[in-house]
Amino acid sequence: MRQLFDWCAVAIILPLSSFSPLTTATYLPSGPQQLSSLSPPTFHQQPSRTRSVFSRLRDGLIRTIWSVPCTRAGQPIQAKPISSTAPTTLLARYGGDVVLRFNVTTPDEAAALADAVNVLFLDVWESNADWVDIRLAKDVIPSLLGLLPPSLQHAHTPLMHDLAQAIYESYPSLTFEDPSPQANNEHRPFSPVLQAPAFEDTDQTNIFFRNYQPLSVIIPWMRLLRSLFPTHVRIINVGISYEGRDIPALRVGVHPTNSEKPSGPRKTIIIAGGSHAREWISTSTVNYVAYSFITAYGKNKEMTRLLEEFDWVFIPTLNPDGYVYTWENDRLWRKNRQQTSLRFCKGVDIDHSYGYKWDHESHTANNPCSESFAGEGPFQGVEARRFANWARNETTNNNVSIVAFVDLHSYSQQILYPYAYTCSTAPPALENLEELAIGLAKAIRITSGEIYSVTAACEER
Repeated sequence: MRQLFDWCAVAIILPLSSFSPLTTATYLPSGPQQLSSLSPPTFHQQPSRTRSVFSRLRDGLIRTIWSVPCTRAGQPIQAKPISSTAPTTLLARYGGDVVLRFNVTTPDEAAALADAVNVLFLDVWESNADWVDIRLAKDVIPSLLGLLPPSLQHAHTPLMHDLAQAIYESYPSLTFEDPSPQANNEHRPFSPVLQAPAFEDTDQTNIFFRNYQPLSVIIPWMRLLRSLFPTHVRIINVGISYEGRDIPALRVGVHPTNSEKPSGPRKTIIIAGGSHAREWISTSTVNYVAYSFITAYGKNKEMTRLLEEFDWVFIPTLNPDGYVYTWENDRLWRKNRQQTSLRFCKGVDIDHSYGYKWDHESHTANNPCSESFAGEGPFQGVEARRFANWARNETTNNNVSIVAFVDLHSYSQQILYPYAYTCSTAPPALENLEELAIGLAKAIRITSGEIYSVTAACEER
């Protein structure tokens, strides 16, 4: 995450299941909020082949240029038998993919692995000082090993053998359901109108948070919150996406009218998710935190005080185009959807597109096909530029003082604070940032038992 302005900026990277960024999150807030219906999102079927023409062409060029064999002598790649229940649409796209963890012990190994990832256009899910998690097709494993030093040849372990099944389990239960009247859907936990089963305690269960939700459900839910809590909830737009979608947000706060003191700039805290489209849990978490704040007003003394002293801007997804694309086409899409200089490689990584100390080379080596492509110049990512323009207008023209920005991501269990671009320069109020990050980690540990590491973002680059 990059700073937009001189804010107290913190990134929280959320855990999902053991290693997958795909496990459905379940929340149990107090007070259910019914939605009338949920139409299953359309999932556009892909051609029934596991490898695209681009992938086959890429691998052929790699074998020719780097003399990488199709298989390594004495090192056959054994695929674990899979008995997946995933639909054929998902098996066609992801059935040949696995996730491997490479243990790295030296800077040279890390550099060699990074170079190989760039050559093969691989999808890195997590990278830290000890290991790197990579998603790739099974038949690309020999090509990857052929580009690595001997010390990394046996330094990997499989994390996920059945990616298609994990993806299938991340969708709401009705997404791939047979809509015909003859279909027997009794094994599913909800009816087509998402009414709670009779055995559920509806006073303690909010159906909206039982599953991940598409944008077509999130926006009506936001409007419903505004209509139910008009005293302290507004819907605003913080920008327009590349494809023309609004980037909606909930602005939550109460401005006391009985104060005789002149009001200064309104202190505002931004909590955002979904910069990376496939990180659905970040979007769900923003929604859950917003709901918790909204429904606690007037019931919890501390939460009421926070809503009176600050405005809170909750942005479920800064990347609505990419988020919609993950529901309708490719569950693992990460970037936005804008066109790049290469027609067949769309998308800019919004998170790396902000202008503060922008550095193209450190992220993508001029590779629009990279999952971390930062664009060809600062703020080339449309959503990053328009979000920054909104924030600048708020502080310049609307008597707002943005005092904090919390950016949610997955997958890992980390709390990162500035700077990301360098470790040689300390940010202003470093001690406050460290104290805040450590306090967040402590609160998570006390309430859930989960352990989050705390470090400067530059350490994770």
